[in-house]
Amino acid sequence: MSKPAETEAETGRFRPPPAEGIETIKRALVGQPMRTDAMEETLLRKRLALPIFASDPFSSVAYATEAALIVLVGASLTSLHLVLPISAAISVLLAIVIASYRQTVRAYSTSGGSYVVARDNLGTIPSLVAAAALLTDYVLTVAVSVAAGVLAIVSAVPSIGHLSLELSIGAVVLITLVNLRGVRESGIAFAIPTYAFISAYIVLIAVGGVKCGIGTCPHAVAPHPLPAGAGAVTLFVLLRAFASGSAALTGVEAISNGVSAFRHPQAKNAAKTLFALGVIAITFFLGVSWLTVRMHARPSETASVVSQLARATFPTGTAFGFMFWVVQITTFAILVLAANTSFQGFPRLGALLARDRFFPRQFANLGDRLVYSNGIIVLSGLAIFLLWHYDAKVDSLIHLYVIGVFTAFTLSQAGMVRYWLRTQSGRWRRSMAVNGLGAFATGVVSVIVIWTKFAQGAWLVTVAIPVMVVLFLAIHRHYRKTARRLRAAGAAVAAAPPAHTTIVVTVDAIDAATERAVWYAREVGDTFHPVHVPGRHTDPGINARWHKWVDAEPRLERLSPDEGQVDAVLEYVWRLPRGDSEFVNVVVPELFKHRSLLEAVRRTTSFAIKLRLLREPGVVITDVPLVAGDAPTGERLVARILVSGIHGASLRAINYARTLRVDDVRAVFFAFDSAEARRIRDDWQRQEIEVPLEVVEAPFRDLGDPLREYLRSLTGDGTTLVSVVMPELVVSGWRRLLHNQRALYLKRLLLFEPRVILSSVPYQLR
Repeated sequence: MSKPAETEAETGRFRPPPAEGIETIKRALVGQPMRTDAMEETLLRKRLALPIFASDPFSSVAYATEAALIVLVGASLTSLHLVLPISAAISVLLAIVIASYRQTVRAYSTSGGSYVVARDNLGTIPSLVAAAALLTDYVLTVAVSVAAGVLAIVSAVPSIGHLSLELSIGAVVLITLVNLRGVRESGIAFAIPTYAFISAYIVLIAVGGVKCGIGTCPHAVAPHPLPAGAGAVTLFVLLRAFASGSAALTGVEAISNGVSAFRHPQAKNAAKTLFALGVIAITFFLGVSWLTVRMHARPSETASVVSQLARATFPTGTAFGFMFWVVQITTFAILVLAANTSFQGFPRLGALLARDRFFPRQFANLGDRLVYSNGIIVLSGLAIFLLWHYDAKVDSLIHLYVIGVFTAFTLSQAGMVRYWLRTQSGRWRRSMAVNGLGAFATGVVSVIVIWTKFAQGAWLVTVAIPVMVVLFLAIHRHYRKTARRLRAAGAAVAAAPPAHTTIVVTVDAIDAATERAVWYAREVGDTFHPVHVPGRHTDPGINARWHKWVDAEPRLERLSPDEGQVDAVLEYVWRLPRGDSEFVNVVVPELFKHRSLLEAVRRTTSFAIKLRLLREPGVVITDVPLVAGDAPTGERLVARILVSGIHGASLRAINYARTLRVDDVRAVFFAFDSAEARRIRDDWQRQEIEVPLEVVEAPFRDLGDPLREYLRSLTGDGTTLVSVVMPELVVSGWRRLLHNQRALYLKRLLLFEPRVILSSVPYQLR
């Protein structure tokens, strides 16, 4: 290995190698990985944070007024003017919520989302209800916003109406890719269309307002209007219209969830951004509702209310006729980008839940671009499923909307009331009154929304939220049980007597892979037990060849093939003593013609043996792969134990590694940042573990490149082989989804790594 590579290995600092193939495509779409310590560079200024976090509330202008109108028209055509007082009431509610959340972000300067506030002040169950409600609403926000955006384009170009679903899915995929590139990049990409939307609507409201103010108010034309009802406008109808128009409040909480994304001082900048959001959203919402009443716009099957206002304000053939297209295009853009609010909120909330062990741990992992990639991808998949299921129809999706966000609003504000009572800091009485008013108002709206929309499909959300809470609790119970078992296992391993290993080598043929397996067995132990199970392609003279090859000892033991090759090996292992101090190391040699995963999968017998042995306590599975043409043996063997922490599984792997007759045995930890490196060193010294520890920096949060570089720094002399010892948690059923499957990734990664032998030390969780 060249000197530069050795220098990087010695310092523990690695740069990602040039990407190839699929990796090249990934880098083109997502960008180059960023170091963990570059997080500060991704923090947002207010002018970039506004388009990222506020696009959802802004976009509500395009459909909140229309959503209320649809309910009113369904009752009576004479009730359209009532949309203005309803919009005013909703605007007052929005102002109350904005004021409440400004206080929340000041009190919780890192994350003031509903989940965190409810967790700290109301308890576990209310906080999980808030989390479930928000996660549900985030998914619906993506589906509704994108579908509404596509509707805006279809209103202008009806000939592409049959492509609504395809356009919606394409928009979700595009937003997903932009967000995977990082928070800062998404802000830059979304800033231009967001500010273009703000400018277009200022012009629309200003020009329309002037025309109506001087007595030349145009009359909006509604092609294919929705049929009007002939009934009375009852209190229930008004409440339903209010509930539908309350979609204008969606997305307000995203800033409180993402305070940590702002530049310092984070709380102050987040509060200022919230204020700007409130002023713009309320102005636009009231402006559109006022123009709707004055221009007599009404819901249509083919044209949105906003498009009717734009066409009336900027008629075709006039000097400003082009503004119709500007309004439509920017409306489409903001509706699609409104989904971006969810792409900021859902992954961050998922990460918080994952850190508290109520969500799969994978959601807490940062991706290449310092964003929570797993949350982004899962959100995208769920939204695409909803769009497909409801054929991207806004009127079908809208009934599922709003319940989640108002439930979260209520719990967050109630939690803040408890916070002020508990801390009594600053002007706590005034603050408590503001949050109390917010809790009361949003609580009343929550009841109204559930009552008025339950039969139209809202029951799905009211059922989904408690089901999700039960799932959160089940996940938390599994993680707590796993942690308790690993702690207890650590004490058991520490108290166990000195360990001993019995080595079993499975011999299917006498070839170069078997030669390496025998060399390894002799390097790590005094004796070993070679076993052979005859099969259809077995060499009939294998016993005689073995006897000559090893010079008589040890004798190759023939196992009965009556129950199959896998069961024969298992039965042999069952006869050997096993436990925390008695390991059985089953060595499985595999000779490959090429470095091909497909060839590895086709080796059904060896794969089945390794898979079945994972379930057996006290068994270590050592895979000895060799590609034809590689040297089977070496002059020296070293052992490296891959550890992710100090617990029962890693201590057991260390206990096993100490039984190997190898001079150079070390543990290796790959640290994603300096704090993690410092923590593992301190824990290692505190536990007084005798095996030396090496800490290698992995600032790009991927083990693959640093691990290969580290191993190649050992095997680069061409004479050294490395025995990689890896602890592996073995879980069954749905619980597999709750673990990172890092062991499976490393097995695939190292399968064809030259001069590397991989030993898996399973720890069964049953």
